[in-house]
Amino acid sequence: MINRSSGSRMRNPDVTIRRILKVNHAGEFGAIRIYGAQILLARRLFPDIVPALEEMREDEIEHCRLFREAMPSRSAKPCRVMAFWSLGGFVLGILTALGGRNMIWICTEAVESTVHRHLEDQLAFLAERDPGLHALIGSIQEQELAHLKKAEDSQKRRGLSHALLLPVVGALTDLMIWLSTWGASSWMRAEMMRAGRDRL
Repeated sequence: MINRSSGSRMRNPDVTIRRILKVNHAGEFGAIRIYGAQILLARRLFPDIVPALEEMREDEIEHCRLFREAMPSRSAKPCRVMAFWSLGGFVLGILTALGGRNMIWICTEAVESTVHRHLEDQLAFLAERDPGLHALIGSIQEQELAHLKKAEDSQKRRGLSHALLLPVVGALTDLMIWLSTWGASSWMRAEMMRAGRDRL
């Protein structure tokens, strides 16, 4: 189908929806691994923050399950590079936990901020194309925003480590999303932003 307003060829919305599910499911799996690694070290180093980390990890496990259950009816399949998300998430969790409790919260803020931006694009795209998935992502987004607020409120200082780590972890999250969709996240975001503008 041709988008006459832009002259560009629109991709099949079903393909984009499958990509959304694939990357969201993989992202939740990566988040589970980040929290799991952080909890592993925090039990010894910062036991006071373990309950909060475990609660957020339980949320991510539930989100991962919900995205997986939404796949079959939309002919979507899990990401083929889940091992990449697993290793990347675990390493990021270990490194940030070794950097201290503040580093853990900076990591959470960076990841959740990036996730929130992607979910906003997805919601704009899905509003009239898949109301069921739109509602699911909307409910999940509320919990992700609560994680973001918790991370922001838990930081005792915002110095050089915050200024340096925040964009780095955000960029790494974007890169993992790009790689897990074989570069398709670039046109996905452009198409989702265009869909959002078309609704205004």
